[in-house]
Amino acid sequence: MSSPQQIPGQGPDPTPEPCFEFLSQEISHLVEELPSHEHWKWISRSLSTLVNLAKYDTDRLDWKIVSHSLKDMERGLEVFSPYRHVRKIAIFGSARTASDRPEYHLAREFARRLAEYGFMVITGAGGGIMAAGNEGAGTENSFGLNIQLPFEQTSNPYIQDDPKLVDFKYFFTRKLFFLRESDAIALFPGGFGTMDEAFETITLMQTGKYGPAPLVLIDRPGGDYWYGWQNYLKTCLLENGTISEEDLSLYSITDNVETACQMIRDFYRTYHSSRYVGDRLIIRLKSPLSDEALQCLNDDYQDILTRGKIERTAPLPEELRQEGHILPRLALYFNQKNFGRLYQMIRFLNSLDQQTEEREHPESK
Repeated sequence: MSSPQQIPGQGPDPTPEPCFEFLSQEISHLVEELPSHEHWKWISRSLSTLVNLAKYDTDRLDWKIVSHSLKDMERGLEVFSPYRHVRKIAIFGSARTASDRPEYHLAREFARRLAEYGFMVITGAGGGIMAAGNEGAGTENSFGLNIQLPFEQTSNPYIQDDPKLVDFKYFFTRKLFFLRESDAIALFPGGFGTMDEAFETITLMQTGKYGPAPLVLIDRPGGDYWYGWQNYLKTCLLENGTISEEDLSLYSITDNVETACQMIRDFYRTYHSSRYVGDRLIIRLKSPLSDEALQCLNDDYQDILTRGKIERTAPLPEELRQEGHILPRLALYFNQKNFGRLYQMIRFLNSLDQQTEEREHPESK
């Protein structure tokens, strides 16, 4: 993902022109069926936005950006939809890493072990660390999110021609799918592109726009790439008060493959997922908490609440349609600010010694 950005709207348009008559029939049919559609509200909003854009003085380049963005999203959603039940790990790192480098071997082994554990791997489909990730996981357990460039970034041989290879026109839609579909992020040493991915991911985690999910920074054995990066955070950001100590809890650093895999697996041992319902954060769990554990949460994490306590709750009415089976859950009035502390709380939940069948399969959603 270290390639330069393409100017939106430039380059040839490979999309064929739609037939007006066919398009008119499709829209009419959709409007007729809309009231009975499960997601009618969001489809209506999307159609309304397009209609409103058509009313404005929107020029050709703007429409090309809208059209290509939607096409990118259509391709991505179509490819990922059958695999929503499996957790996936995005692997980032330098496209220039040669196959004889220790970082390449580490990334390949990391991806291989994750695939053995039941996870799937997402890479940028290029060379270097991306190729190592796809090679290690194998084509069956791999996705590739390629980017269309004027000089044509080719996909690596381990994902080339696979149905799970998606070509994106824009970087921003590509990045959207990396984070939308990933349940964890693994970063290996790289250049500007890797730094972009590292800081973008941690920014979205710090602001609650991505996650909670594990972010693991992996170096070769004895390497100091990520510790050097962390020293920069501490000396230039933390000491100047532009980040807080708890923000360092948003990520983990290791030079051991098995430790990296275990960090990801452990994150989903008890914690399953979370969402906001109104002004409450609902945390779904794979096993119920004891009274003692719940009391520990309220004793140790009261500082991240705006009011009330952390409480058990039944599924709220807004949740019932989204969940096939009922999971235990907690409700809290989270301040939506101290995300580093929230990650610390999730790690505490995952450290509890509770053995259930669901807990033993962190790769499953």
